[in-house]
Amino acid sequence: MALLDENRLLPVDQGVRALARALYDAVKNAPIVSPHGHTDPRWFAQDAPFADPAQLLVTPDHYVFRMLHSQGVPLESLGVPRVDGGASETDGRKIWRCFAQHYHLFRATPSRLWLDHAFETVFGFDTPLSAATADDYYDRISQALTRPEMRPRALFKRFNIEVIATTESPLDDLKWHKMIGESGWDGRVITAYRPDAVTDPDFEGFGDNIEQFCALGGQSSTSFDAYLDAHRDRRGYFKSFGATSSDHGHRTAATLNLDRAGAKALYDKVLAGQADAAEREAFRAQMLTEMAKMSVEDGLVMQIHPGSWRNHSTPVHQRFGRDKGYDIPTRTDYVAALKPLLDAVGEEPDLRVILFTLDETSYARELAPLAGVYPCLRLGPAWWFHDSFEGMWRYREMITETAGFYNTVGFNDDTRAYLSIPARHDVARRVDAGFLANLVATGRLSEEDAYEVIQDLTHRLARQAYKL
Repeated sequence: MALLDENRLLPVDQGVRALARALYDAVKNAPIVSPHGHTDPRWFAQDAPFADPAQLLVTPDHYVFRMLHSQGVPLESLGVPRVDGGASETDGRKIWRCFAQHYHLFRATPSRLWLDHAFETVFGFDTPLSAATADDYYDRISQALTRPEMRPRALFKRFNIEVIATTESPLDDLKWHKMIGESGWDGRVITAYRPDAVTDPDFEGFGDNIEQFCALGGQSSTSFDAYLDAHRDRRGYFKSFGATSSDHGHRTAATLNLDRAGAKALYDKVLAGQADAAEREAFRAQMLTEMAKMSVEDGLVMQIHPGSWRNHSTPVHQRFGRDKGYDIPTRTDYVAALKPLLDAVGEEPDLRVILFTLDETSYARELAPLAGVYPCLRLGPAWWFHDSFEGMWRYREMITETAGFYNTVGFNDDTRAYLSIPARHDVARRVDAGFLANLVATGRLSEEDAYEVIQDLTHRLARQAYKL
């Protein structure tokens, strides 16, 4: 018995489904272009076997452990490490049994679809995971992980990945990317510049981060101009390792364009630790505009990922650190927030700014109209909590009539979970095939155009938008 329905996510109407299936078949084996994500470059540099099923599929995946934790499962029992070095479960089999016992929690969620896709297509399972099958799953996956074809580089080829971008802090020395480049391997793994650690005054260790950051470029941290030059230096360093984009995870989309004296004064106050909450937000806003100006200079595509109240649980943040599933969507304004940046550089012909959102109410009201007129703007795909069948369909419904297809950028998997990459892209291709088939069935798109658009949405737009 297969875990997956071969017609999953395709339209129910049989006539529309037939065309959707044909469109999907045209791209199901197309290469994966993954221009934004959080896989570990160490995997591709060292090409070592994955440790065990729990470390591969449970402990690092916040989609998985946040669901289990919502039902009272302690993060320690899932192997999530504690900041203080306190005890967390290290026995992979125990972690896996806990996961399997609670697998029913994922029914009808994207995670269930992604996991079942990996279980069937990568490991060959045809019976569902449960408490009863937990040990069989664990043993078979453990055995599979010892084989050469299950190492990161082999999976890269098996998954037909054309290019994958990781995301690194500006303080990162990029040694794993250097190792990849020196290894002679032909897989294309590039980095992306994520400067939040030195542009967000509320980031842990911000003052020390600034000192270290400026020192890397031989700059003085006491000068705003020198600080900006340090960004230029690090952006150039990241470009030398293949970076074509920067990424900015601010809580809001606010931008400012202060005069130089005002920006310097704000920097001085923030650096001295004397800025209040409004001034810290103003600094983040100013730095988004500064980063956009630098993108005009150096050509890096700018991604703005606002709208998440990150690390919402203070106790969990203190106990386990960042990125432990407690990132919650918030309402986000784009029209007023982005105006200072767009007034400054919005008409620059070579600038590319990709906007994401966790606030779906902004799609039709703000994002599609903005991207439908500003030459520099493109819309990122349905992201994070909306990286799902319903989320992707709503995205297409709300933005296509105003922004069209060509002011979007295809699909980003945005994942730390390596084995979910082909599953996520498969979902996106199925959703887009169904959406296009529906347009054809209702007379809004010709069948010939649909076959061209499905190729664009699958890989061409991502290459173009991210300059790949």
